[in-house]
Amino acid sequence: MFDELDRYRLLGQSATKHNPTIIMKLIQGSKNPSSESLEEMLVEGFEFPVFEPGWVWLTGAGPGDPGLLTLHALNGLKQADVVIYDALVDEKILGLTRSSCELEYAGKRGGKPSPKQADISYRIIQRARNQKRVLRLKGGDPFVFGRGGEEALNLVEAGIPFRVIPGVTSGTAAPAYAGIPVTHRDTNSAVTFITGHGANGLVPERHDWEGIAKGSPVIVMYMAVKHLHSIASKLMEYGRSPKEPLALISKACTSEQQILETTLGNASIDALDAGIEPPAVVVVGEVVRMRQSLDWLGALEGKVLQRDPLGKRTLPETG
Repeated sequence: MFDELDRYRLLGQSATKHNPTIIMKLIQGSKNPSSESLEEMLVEGFEFPVFEPGWVWLTGAGPGDPGLLTLHALNGLKQADVVIYDALVDEKILGLTRSSCELEYAGKRGGKPSPKQADISYRIIQRARNQKRVLRLKGGDPFVFGRGGEEALNLVEAGIPFRVIPGVTSGTAAPAYAGIPVTHRDTNSAVTFITGHGANGLVPERHDWEGIAKGSPVIVMYMAVKHLHSIASKLMEYGRSPKEPLALISKACTSEQQILETTLGNASIDALDAGIEPPAVVVVGEVVRMRQSLDWLGALEGKVLQRDPLGKRTLPETG
């Protein structure tokens, strides 16, 4: 999907009364590589594990762009008898399975009819007990706000052998595709990853909001759009400036990626005006300013990148 970035096209740019910049990107990808080329990729110079019958592989599909899929995940997809997949898994990834592979949808989306977690775990266990090679495919990384730990514990209790295949998580990939590094020596040597959506569907009560506000120079939030106003209010209550830079990256690493740059104080209003929809990642902190220099997708369209977005560089001009 993102293999021909030179064909990137700027769809639109608009501003609200608070003047955020909203950028939507559409990238026209090339055709999928052939099955033969994928097979060659897996066998030449690498040794990959054999997917045994009766096993479950808890696998991360990455944040959206099929190109960010790991080789271990690809190996699993090529051997699986059953793939039980989440809502955010790209169809092109599902197309990498064998023709005989069974595809079962098990997506959970907030506010929409979804299978219960207990039912999903039961299905996984039953298919494995039937000596199927079961690949549980989850968006991002299964162990980062993905309920992978819950499913793994159920497998242990049921006596089902399993493997964990990490995936690229949207908490780092979404900012990277927006041109925002989650750490940078001139701004922060620490970053905090949190969820903005508790198990009960409300703002998480177990977060130490005061500690996060005062101790985290950069905050990356998953599933925070619905409660963005409440979360921003809590952070400002404990000392964060309403003028602090904030970015929302919606549908990251896909052809529908949309980026909103605003401030902590204006974020909830601007997100509503811009029509920002989940899934989205929120980044709070001075590091958001780095996008002025590191928006590599924008540069492909001709955007002129700033050399010194923070006004701190002292190095001489490079040739």
